[in-house]
Amino acid sequence: MTIATDKLSDPTVRALVAAINANDRAAFLALLTPDATMSDDGTDRDLAEWIDREIFSVHGHIEVQTESAGGQALVADYRNDTWGEMRTAWRFTVDGGKVSRFETGQA
Repeated sequence: MTIATDKLSDPTVRALVAAINANDRAAFLALLTPDATMSDDGTDRDLAEWIDREIFSVHGHIEVQTESAGGQALVADYRNDTWGEMRTAWRFTVDGGKVSRFETGQA
């Protein structure tokens, strides 16, 4: 069963998921620390390049199935115009209301 975005426990993660689903790159970036980093399937990636290629230019959408770690770890069905839909895991490091790192990959 999908967890509605507005019911996600962590307010920063909630806002980040909402930004992804609204295709709002500016709102997404506003939720990151200036030095934020990320990895995809265990490999560190250039964050700006990755979010443009995997989220914002291809209409990324995330439907959360489960959350843990106070809402900072998600299992979700993620889809975009490039890859279609897949089960993914997301883990966020939140510092002072901003995401300093996120890790994603197939679940």
